[in-house]
Amino acid sequence: MKLLKVVETKAKIRFQDCDPFNHLNNASYINYMINAREDQIEKYYDLDIFKLAKTKGISWVVGTNQIAYLKPALLMEEVCIDSQLIRFSENQLHVEIRMWNHNKTELKAVMWSTFVHFNLLKQKRWSHSPELIELFQNIVSPVSENSFEQRILHFKPQKV
Repeated sequence: MKLLKVVETKAKIRFQDCDPFNHLNNASYINYMINAREDQIEKYYDLDIFKLAKTKGISWVVGTNQIAYLKPALLMEEVCIDSQLIRFSENQLHVEIRMWNHNKTELKAVMWSTFVHFNLLKQKRWSHSPELIELFQNIVSPVSENSFEQRILHFKPQKV
């Protein structure tokens, strides 16, 4: 079975996550995007990070986030959140997560997250297993831009 490289889920913007202007609060974008990625890797790759933490004492922790807010997500709006693994190493994952309007015609936000593989029992950085490396090799989908700033320019409409 061929695994999808770009995976997506839908979400509805909720009242408690919005500011007084009925826009999704800046910090809440990160929660929606990380939650979507967690759901996606379980659904599409059968990778339950919470089960791994409980049974093997390994998981990933967020090392960095870079986010660009391009258009507001609005109260009760249905959004589409897609993501892809853009590169990986022995003990890190680099993921791009994008939030769109429901039919993916308007990009609302782009985030790059770095996840560090971590041994919870030993409290230190941990190398990915051969099985995980094989999974990552099958799903990695690099982007051509070398920096987050270049990537954001890729999505912005060019002025004529």
